[in-house]
Amino acid sequence: MEKTVDVKFFFNFRSPYCYIVSKLLDGIFDEYHVNLVWRPLGGWVGRSPPERAKVKIPLVRQDMARITRKMGIPMNPPPPTTEPTKAAAGSLLAEEKGVLRKYIVAMMAQEWAAGQDIGSDSVILGVGESVGLDRVELAAALNAPDRLAQLEKNRLEAETIGVIGVPTFVVGEEVFWGADRVDYLQGHLCELRLCRY
Repeated sequence: MEKTVDVKFFFNFRSPYCYIVSKLLDGIFDEYHVNLVWRPLGGWVGRSPPERAKVKIPLVRQDMARITRKMGIPMNPPPPTTEPTKAAAGSLLAEEKGVLRKYIVAMMAQEWAAGQDIGSDSVILGVGESVGLDRVELAAALNAPDRLAQLEKNRLEAETIGVIGVPTFVVGEEVFWGADRVDYLQGHLCELRLCRY
């Protein structure tokens, strides 16, 4: 039996850099013997505080334009008021139903390619339905106390580990922060002899 290693994945649907990473998931979780340990975050967790974010927006937009152009993927930012907590809560249901990666990719595409407000129930439910989730069950999950409590547990775990931003991958004691650290994550997984091919 092949050895597998857990990769904790801290993620906030509001982060443009998480959009970049959503396009790279196959190269991580299909090419190595690893288990995805999903750690979604809500609100401003893992992101710059609101006042700092306002200052960063012009630079981040320039940065994202360069990155997405090089990757050949669309970039159309959502409204600045977009709130990601419900999308994160819904992702926990997607994980239970076995469609998490499809949900992540589809949600991020609606937000960062189509420019939709993923804080809107109708947008979330549309995405959920597109990946096979039941609308009624998903609607109930968006504000469910147990889902929101899990997001808070994830926040506390992130603080304990020392996560300072998203996306962040954690393998044992090694922490890889940022979409531009995926190559280093993959290199580390290779050093651990976890390559599938």
